[in-house]
Amino acid sequence: MTDERDVVAFEEVGRGDIPLVGGKGANLGEMLRAGIPVPSGFIVTADAYGRFIEQSGLRPKIEASLNSLDVHDSDALQKASRDIEKMIIETPVPTDMADEIRRRYREMGEPPVAVRSSATAEDLPEASFAGQQSTFLNVVGADRVVQAVKECWASLFEARAIFYRSENAFEHMKVKIAVPVQKMVQSEFSGVMFTVEPVTSDRSKITVEAIVGLGEGLVSGEISPDMYIVDKASMRIVEKHVAAQDRHLARTAVGGGKGIADISWQEVPSSLRSSQKLSDDEIIHVAEIGKRIEEHYGFPQDIEWAKEDHEFFIVQTRPVTTLAAAAVAAGAAVEETAPLLLKGSAASPGAAVGEVKIILDPEQIGRVLDGDILVAEMTTPDFVPAMKRALAIVTDRGGRTAHAAIVSRELGIPCVVGTGEATKILHDGQIVTVDGARGLVYDGRAQATLTRAEQDKAAATASSAKTKTRVYVNLAQPDLADRVAARNVDGVGLLRAEFIVADIGEHPRYALEQGRGEEFTQKMAKGITAFAAAFDPRPVVYRTTDFKTNEYAGLKGGEKYEQGEENPMIGFRGASRYIRDREVFQLEVEAIKRVRQQHKNLHVMIPFVRTPEEMAGVKKALEELGLKQSPEFKLWMMVEIPSNVILLNEFIDVGIDGVSIGSNDLTQLTLGIDRDNAILAKDFDERNLAVMRSLEQIVKTCRQRGVTSSICGQAPSDYPEMTEKLVEWGITSVSVNPDVIDRTRKIVAAAEAKLGIKPD
Repeated sequence: MTDERDVVAFEEVGRGDIPLVGGKGANLGEMLRAGIPVPSGFIVTADAYGRFIEQSGLRPKIEASLNSLDVHDSDALQKASRDIEKMIIETPVPTDMADEIRRRYREMGEPPVAVRSSATAEDLPEASFAGQQSTFLNVVGADRVVQAVKECWASLFEARAIFYRSENAFEHMKVKIAVPVQKMVQSEFSGVMFTVEPVTSDRSKITVEAIVGLGEGLVSGEISPDMYIVDKASMRIVEKHVAAQDRHLARTAVGGGKGIADISWQEVPSSLRSSQKLSDDEIIHVAEIGKRIEEHYGFPQDIEWAKEDHEFFIVQTRPVTTLAAAAVAAGAAVEETAPLLLKGSAASPGAAVGEVKIILDPEQIGRVLDGDILVAEMTTPDFVPAMKRALAIVTDRGGRTAHAAIVSRELGIPCVVGTGEATKILHDGQIVTVDGARGLVYDGRAQATLTRAEQDKAAATASSAKTKTRVYVNLAQPDLADRVAARNVDGVGLLRAEFIVADIGEHPRYALEQGRGEEFTQKMAKGITAFAAAFDPRPVVYRTTDFKTNEYAGLKGGEKYEQGEENPMIGFRGASRYIRDREVFQLEVEAIKRVRQQHKNLHVMIPFVRTPEEMAGVKKALEELGLKQSPEFKLWMMVEIPSNVILLNEFIDVGIDGVSIGSNDLTQLTLGIDRDNAILAKDFDERNLAVMRSLEQIVKTCRQRGVTSSICGQAPSDYPEMTEKLVEWGITSVSVNPDVIDRTRKIVAAAEAKLGIKPD
């Protein structure tokens, strides 16, 4: 009998299940639950992959191949990759697991399916894996589906994936992979949508790209798409660029007896070649779906869509991982004297000058040296090592959502895509200037453009001026700590514990039962240390674990210890857990104590506290476990429940040092609105009068009582008028996501200047 966690339906999972089904799988289930049109399917889980690796005895063999591997030695990297992939593909899938995959596929009616990889570290806000694993389209037949699943597992060890993990400090065997199997949409039209303008990070816009045929033609960079810009507030189309398309990818017959339907390039009918791919009404319809998805997640999304028989489907969404630190618009044109060689789409801002290296095949990437300009027809994940050495990238094909564009924004280098003829017009050794903000390539050194780019960069970081109101950052991923700590930020106002626990991957009670409580604590301490060390001596406010029951149940062993709840949001979570399950809380407290032995900048914040008595109980538990308030150790409380507002004086009387407003939960619970409900999401607004009055009462009460107040969430950076009010009322800090640190600093500085508040 197969393990019930080996294969799950989309409907059984949500965004809290990343450790089990990866980012892609979790998002498919989450969208389906939210009423978004998603094609049906199931997921072969990360647990299934783990069982396959362990039961087959492959783990020590894989580790042996990777030990002491120099990923910059291309020959050694390729050999290790081939050896590991061969081992995986030649190893049989456990019989019970294979039978369950076949059964689920047959229950779907045996249609053509897409078999996609979904790594458990993929599609997270802080780490874009940018297509490192494989996808198989139009797979037909139960046996072929099983084989495709195994090939997805093997793709976790493709050379480019090994390289990427090594460069980004991900442990190879810790990254697992799930495999969604989804009914294929035979796309007549398809595309990608950002619920933010991806180059300038303008959150007021939605960017829709569209092509004829299957979406692989777009995401691979083969086709330059139409681009439509929609204003998010009015839902009006404000900009359109129509691209000619003479060929498209389409499914033909099942070919070769291999269980994969043929996908071939076909001519686009002459009537469509130069026409707008979507009607204006369809553009607005797609954009409205995108807006619903963003509202559901509360963060800008990168979405893949497809149209078949007049219906639109969403086949994937993930958080946008490359938002600029500050939105720098294209601005006024500069008087440039250098000759203009090429025009394309602006894909990643900035400007750079360097020597052209034309690369027509990934095998040639070794020719690209530090400081070169990489020029290619398009890029694929195999180009990434060269892209990391390049100063800028120029491609013939692709749009703002092509591989070259996404990776360039992640690397922070200029990129121009869709020039049509860069590989023909330019030549090796030529010196060119690439203007990624305007989509232009100049001959030689374009000094005016380079000067303007430096000015834009300086403007984006001009927030170095001090503010009296502290600007903190919300963080979750240890791998980001050093990078964000280098920014102009006053500390960490919200360190989320959940990603550290999810990375450990098992329920703490399960670890205790297995006699590995000490191991769990060590892993927690290691994760927390990454932040405390990076920011020391700036404060790091650690929010103790706030998993809900359904999220805890998704961890290994979790189903045994978690009861199902009708509404986990207001269920067994936060402070109530620490009092009722002291043994598990002790694991976390011990980790905090160990980190504080070296880093006294670490402080604690308690989430979801329902009553002053509950806060007093948690405070007493902390003291008994060896964490007692002092001038060097502060205890904060989240304010996210109406009772926190109504009884704030009583909570302060317990003896807390400050509060941080969780505006998302406070808004939901004040208005009685589930922001994940697609019908009600448009009514979710932190600027609602009831919420604003609560914020005013919180900040003014804290000021009167002499304790600190903060707010953690996107609202202060999205709504400058709210930030101005918070500053006016006397808030001591705001804490925001890394992408808007500089923007928020500017907003705070402007608000303080308007109010006549001088920085410390």
